Amino acid sequence: MEIVFAPWRLEYVTAGKHAKGCIFCRAFTDEPSLDNLVLYRDERVAVVLNKYPYTNGHVLVVPRPHVDTLTGLDREIRSAAAEVTAFCEALLRKTYSPSGINVGLNLGQAAGAGILDHIHWHVLPRWTGDTNFVTVCSDLRVIPEDIPEVFEKLRRQFPPRIE
Repeated sequence: MEIVFAPWRLEYVTAGKHAKGCIFCRAFTDEPSLDNLVLYRDERVAVVLNKYPYTNGHVLVVPRPHVDTLTGLDREIRSAAAEVTAFCEALLRKTYSPSGINVGLNLGQAAGAGILDHIHWHVLPRWTGDTNFVTVCSDLRVIPEDIPEVFEKLRRQFPPRIE
């Protein structure tokens, strides 16, 4: 068995023991910064850079209400989230020139939700061939850009308000 050291993941695997409240709810109260990875927010929706991304540019679109289903959101919030998701798609296409974009929801643990109680959309760029030999042979994913660089690159492209 090959061992890969990833010391930055310790915070993630132990966070449940130390976290205070919902990380997504805090995106609406704490000032946006590299520390909380909040790229954008208004009174309805926030965009947060995924701290443990599938690939570089992986963002999360988070509606303000702390609910775990689409039906738990009112029509205005669902609509606002759709507009912000569309903005993120366009932003990632412009910034990274990907071959495609994944947009998805994981509703419930069986569906793969890592944060169960607060609904959020994943929006991430994909490239033809981004599953390379390292992923296939070693069950290891290589992210070619560090989080602070992605954060600064994307943050400066968000307008004050997305309608």
